[in-house]
Amino acid sequence: MSFPLSPRARSGPRRRSLLAAAPAALLVAGCSAGSDDPGGPTAARPSAAERTRARAARDSRALAERYDAVAAAHPKLAERLRPLRADVVRHAEAFEAGGDGSASPAPSVSASSASSASSTSSASSAGATAAAGPSSVPSASASSAVPANQKDALAQLAAAEREIADRRAEELLTAPAELARLLASVSASGAAHVYLLTEARR
Repeated sequence: MSFPLSPRARSGPRRRSLLAAAPAALLVAGCSAGSDDPGGPTAARPSAAERTRARAARDSRALAERYDAVAAAHPKLAERLRPLRADVVRHAEAFEAGGDGSASPAPSVSASSASSASSTSSASSAGATAAAGPSSVPSASASSAVPANQKDALAQLAAAEREIADRRAEELLTAPAELARLLASVSASGAAHVYLLTEARR
C-alpha cells in the first residue's frame, strides 16, 4: 500500500528553486535601480536643447559686448545703438531663463529701436556715454577690434547680427517646440537689427 507524499515533501524542490533564483532577481533589481539613479553620469549630461540655449545665451552676451565696444569707440553712436543692445540683452535673459516656460519670446524689434536707429540726429559725447549705462563696459579685446570708421563699425555689428540670426534659424529646425519659437523670434529680431544697422550707415 502506497502512502501519498506529504505537502512538506512535495514543496521541497520548489523551495530550493526559489532560493536559487533569489540572487539573480536581486541582481536584476540592483541593475534597474542603478539605471534610475538621478545622480548617475547620464542624468548630469545636458540635453541638446539645454546646450542650444546655453550657446544662444553666450552669443547674445558676446553680441552685447560688441555693442558696448562700438559705443565706447564711437560715443556719437551710443544713443542710436542703445535700444538695439537692450534687445540683445533681453534675448540673452530669455535663453538663460531655461525651459520652464517663464520666458516669453522676444519681440521682433522694439519701436524705440526702429526710431532710434533710423534717426539722423546724434547725441553729444557725454550724453551718449551716460545712455550706454554703467554696465556697458566692453572688454579690452572687443574695444581693440572696433574699426575706427563709424560706418565700418556699424557694418561689423550688422555682420555679427546676421551670423547669429542665420545660425539660430538653422538650430530652430531641430529644437523642441518652445525653444524653436524662441529661436525664431530672436532670429527675426536679429534680422531686423541687420536692416536698421545697414540703414544707419547711409
